[in-house]
Amino acid sequence: MRFGVEFVPREDFWKIASYGIMAEKFGFDSIWVTHHFNNQDVYIILTTIANYTERILLGPGVTNPYLYNPVLNASALLSLDRVSGGRAMLGIGAGDRATLNCLGIEMKSPVSAVEESITIIRRLLAGETVSFDGEIFKIQGATLNIKANRDIPIYVGAQGPKMLEMAGRVGDGVLVNASHKRDLEYAVKQIKKGRGNRGEIDVSAFTCFSVDFDPIKARRAAEPIVAFIVAGSPKAVLERHDISQEDSETIRKFLERRKFKKAFESVTDQMMDCFSIYGTPADCLQRIEEISKLGVSQVVLGSPIGPNKKRSLEIVRDEIIGKVP
Repeated sequence: MRFGVEFVPREDFWKIASYGIMAEKFGFDSIWVTHHFNNQDVYIILTTIANYTERILLGPGVTNPYLYNPVLNASALLSLDRVSGGRAMLGIGAGDRATLNCLGIEMKSPVSAVEESITIIRRLLAGETVSFDGEIFKIQGATLNIKANRDIPIYVGAQGPKMLEMAGRVGDGVLVNASHKRDLEYAVKQIKKGRGNRGEIDVSAFTCFSVDFDPIKARRAAEPIVAFIVAGSPKAVLERHDISQEDSETIRKFLERRKFKKAFESVTDQMMDCFSIYGTPADCLQRIEEISKLGVSQVVLGSPIGPNKKRSLEIVRDEIIGKVP
């Protein structure tokens, strides 16, 4: 089992870079940095981490077609790959509905938007001059002045059935936004359905993760993330866990109105168990061992990681990495 870690670029850049240095030293395989308009720019932070690391893979986890045009994404990705010495990867998904609504951006045809973006990005990285007339993107004669020295892997951030199937069809990997074995069992089936006989694909469980020797502290740290997950989850995912659309809508409206305390207080025990891996090292290790048997090849420890990132990374190094087959 390989391990990745996600960082949210809202802290000082030097602090995030220090986390990246620790992740590499502690044996993590990849670093994913989130892309939200209200944080520091994802590619600038990834480049900063690249300058202080040598081995670990780096990518946005995840960007989306609505905030970043695919041509700009291709340019930024290629720049990161050059700066990092060939360690870039792309994580791209539909984005967060609540965030996009805040900006007045319509999440139009998300599966098509992501698939079209991947097509355009791959062609640009290969050095092509791209003209594209799609459902979402209309591009005429776009080109980059340099091309990639390698095939940069593209991971699709996916959760719903259609996005998962598309991810299996076109992705090099899939970042499954899931922490529960029920979701991951379903996801692997959908990915295989889309993949057909196209060969192996890296299936990564992109979890909401929080570890601490005090399980109450671990839970409190994860509650805000779970609130956003519930608010943005597709109907099919909510139904799989018997969570009502009304409860999801309630949390989403609280978040949109910036009533964060009410949103976080609305997170139930059931939501925590379904949409996060949290608790003591033993609790977390048990959950990771469960999902390792489902065809998952990498676990990404997503936000918040724990109530104290440095300490939680140390706990993962000492108590989890190397202990999962």
